[in-house]
Amino acid sequence: MKKSKFRKKLKAIFWVVVALGFLWAFFAPHTRVTPPTVTVKVQRPIKPKDGELLPAPPPAPEPELKPPFEEPQQSSGITVPVAPEPPPEPLPDGRGVKIAIVIDDMGADIRTSEKAIRLPAAITLSFLPYAGRTREQIKEARAGNHEILLHMPMEPVGPQNPGPGALLTELPMPELKERLEKALASVTGYDGINNHMGSKFTAYRAGMEMVAENLKERNLFFLDSRTNGQTVAIKIAKEKGLPSISRDVFLDDVPTLEAVRKQLELTERIARRKGRAVAIGHPHQATIEAIRIWVPEAQSRGIELVPVNELVNGQ
Repeated sequence: MKKSKFRKKLKAIFWVVVALGFLWAFFAPHTRVTPPTVTVKVQRPIKPKDGELLPAPPPAPEPELKPPFEEPQQSSGITVPVAPEPPPEPLPDGRGVKIAIVIDDMGADIRTSEKAIRLPAAITLSFLPYAGRTREQIKEARAGNHEILLHMPMEPVGPQNPGPGALLTELPMPELKERLEKALASVTGYDGINNHMGSKFTAYRAGMEMVAENLKERNLFFLDSRTNGQTVAIKIAKEKGLPSISRDVFLDDVPTLEAVRKQLELTERIARRKGRAVAIGHPHQATIEAIRIWVPEAQSRGIELVPVNELVNGQ
């Protein structure tokens, strides 16, 4: 009897333990790992409507070049020739067009002045009155049939020194006249004068009136180098009845062969538009060489090279 009761208690305990185990397994908290959610979108093919064109896909991006920024190498063994630039078109025929070329500052440097004297005879040479061998070089230039001008020093706007005997705005009129007459008497054989520097003096009315009156008495002409846009030289020359003309182009502000060649081409273009042009240069090596090459080329295009006196007052 007692054994039967004991067994019943064991069975009861067993089932209680089993029941508790199930309850713990079901209700006890556990850490669960949830996998990430991956959404996959499937692009459905676009069906164009009748007659409708689909847009082209965007181009693939070009690869980024990284230092040293070299272009991708092409396959070797293939050379692509580069076509040379076409030569410039020849300037149109210039028949009936006249150009006067003047070389200023002659005599300041004997060696370069000698080279300028050997330029073709149509080139006009303008000599400084105070240069050391002006008389001898003018005689030599005259023998080569060059037109000769006197390159009269006049006061500039800036601090540059125009040289001895220059005409200055601060001088009294008697001294100005004396300086001009002394310069005109220093050499012979010239047809007219043009200003050396003079950006300030050529805008000085009283001084230019004195110059114009003096030159007219001597049957000379005045070439305005136009070193100042405010010059009154030509206006006063016309008022006084003095033969005169203005410079159109400076050839060698940049004294290189290529730069002078371009200025000579500019001179031709101006001459074709106006019928004539005056260009002024200096006895730089590049200027002399450029003119030496240009003269036969211009003549072959029908350009007539003349002394300045043929162009004065529209002649």
